[in-house]
Amino acid sequence: MNEHMVISRAKQGDHRAFEALVTEYEQKVYSLAYHYVGSEQDAMDICQEVFLRVYRFLPQFSGESRFSTWLYRVTSNACKDFLRKKGSRMEVSLSQEGEEEDYTLEVPDLRYHPENVMEQKEMRRQIEESLHQLSPDHREILVMRDVLGLSYEEIANSLDLEEGTVKSRISRAREKLRIKLTETGNFFGKKKSKGKKGGKP
Repeated sequence: MNEHMVISRAKQGDHRAFEALVTEYEQKVYSLAYHYVGSEQDAMDICQEVFLRVYRFLPQFSGESRFSTWLYRVTSNACKDFLRKKGSRMEVSLSQEGEEEDYTLEVPDLRYHPENVMEQKEMRRQIEESLHQLSPDHREILVMRDVLGLSYEEIANSLDLEEGTVKSRISRAREKLRIKLTETGNFFGKKKSKGKKGGKP
């Protein structure tokens, strides 16, 4: 049974069809929520809230966009509502623009980290810590792109943004993350060599 049929049955009150949707997407919803709020328990609570909302509003899902796009929008709104109710504000201390221009850093793809390699585990830990120091908007869009692997179009539709805005926001978010990782002092940051004044490098 394809997803369209599953959604159609779930709309009609088929509980097994709805459970199939939950099984298919609960890990991705949890992942987005966890990276957004930084707490396993809160992420589980948000995950439950998301699927309660989905169950309630699924009959209103028109199918004009992909179900996953609609679901990520519901998840994003649930995360924002949670932080608003909790009164949680992420204080982010960022360097002045251009301050780190002498450093270069390749931020690894967050989706692939062999758990049996200690070095990769440490890399992942540092990325996670730095990620949670970003603003919620920057954190959210990086998770959608680099953790969930969504396309620019999917992200744009989920967040109701233009694709150009998505690309520029991702670029800024990656730069903020690069700075945060470089600030650890031992994570991929390499100082570029400068040429002598008036000459070539």
